[in-house]
Amino acid sequence: QLQLVESGGGLVQPGGSLRLSCAPSGFTLGYYAIGWFRQAPGKGREGMLCINYSGRSTYYRDAVKGRFTISRDNAKNTVYLQMNNLKPEDTAVYYCARSSYNYCSGASGAYNTWGQGTQVTVSS
Repeated sequence: QLQLVESGGGLVQPGGSLRLSCAPSGFTLGYYAIGWFRQAPGKGREGMLCINYSGRSTYYRDAVKGRFTISRDNAKNTVYLQMNNLKPEDTAVYYCARSSYNYCSGASGAYNTWGQGTQVTVSS
């Protein structure tokens, strides 16, 4: 079963930082775009950022601009989400997903392979 595996979530105080990792299990990321999504309690899943194979990133949420950065190490077959200056409203389950295409999209329907998610809780 093709699956992505997220890691790096946890509990952090407001203003703190976390780095999430996303790696595939049993396959390569290939030339596909990779996106990060999140789902807060009681809310729908929302796309935040995406990165294509060449490293070009696209933001879909103004709320994370200037605080979150997506990067990709194709040699390590891993995508990262660096989150700085975290706020309580960033609390959510974070998912990475592989797009069906080599270009970015903020729509979850464009992604065909998902991880199980990792919990990020921002609280004092």
